[in-house]
Amino acid sequence: VEARDRGKAKYYPGKISRVHLDGTYDIDYDDGEQEKKVDEKLIKLLKETKSSSAKGSSDFDVGDKIEARYRGKAKYYPGKVARIHSDGTIDVDYDDGEQEKGVKADLVRPLGGAADGGRSPSRARDDSLGGGGRPAELGVGSKVEARYKGKSKYYPGVISRVRFGGEAFDIDYDDGEQEKGVKADLVRAVGGGGGGGGMETEDERPRGKLKVGSKVEARYKGKSKYYPGVIARVRLNGTYDIDYDDGEQEKGVAAELVRALGGMSDDERPMS
Repeated sequence: VEARDRGKAKYYPGKISRVHLDGTYDIDYDDGEQEKKVDEKLIKLLKETKSSSAKGSSDFDVGDKIEARYRGKAKYYPGKVARIHSDGTIDVDYDDGEQEKGVKADLVRPLGGAADGGRSPSRARDDSLGGGGRPAELGVGSKVEARYKGKSKYYPGVISRVRFGGEAFDIDYDDGEQEKGVKADLVRAVGGGGGGGGMETEDERPRGKLKVGSKVEARYKGKSKYYPGVIARVRLNGTYDIDYDDGEQEKGVAAELVRALGGMSDDERPMS
């Protein structure tokens, strides 16, 4: 049947679950809602031709594989129908883990549907990715370099999650930092192209020489003397955390205060 949920003007599809002696009905709606003792005059048998107002959500069932325009954007993203509401809107669980509630039915189509210029459902996403020079095959576990917080330098890391079909990524950087929702045009495969030119190698030179575990000497608290230790962490801003050989620790040491072990004069050695 279709019934006017709570006496509203619109009819919503469902099934009669109980008939009462007073002539009213209990209805289980297709979207999961339930209503008891609905007056018969608010109910009509479901017909093959429904009014245009009922079209949309009634074309889908919970669990259907669909594509939807996330937040009303132009592109369709794959997912599943999680719930259908009485107002005709749909809750969608996207394949990349995102969720969206109350999506209008006209923003949803069956997976493989032909909207949006007849493009294939595996979709417009490929069009936008192609223009950025970023390899389309980036996925979870891919080694990449990314411009942390949109800065000019690229920093190495690994993709931990792919969002919106490859439009953005969550990245675990090699120095322990994490960043979510990094736009695809700020990410490139390690050793790949990506529009950065040669600037990042010049800027990153100190990072390339010194890594976590590198034996170094550093000017503790900016003093003139160098003291031996080990790099404990390389930070995205180019500074270092250092564990000194005498047990002291120091965080955020500027790169110009650090050098690889073996570059000092004998009279500078060591603190003991």
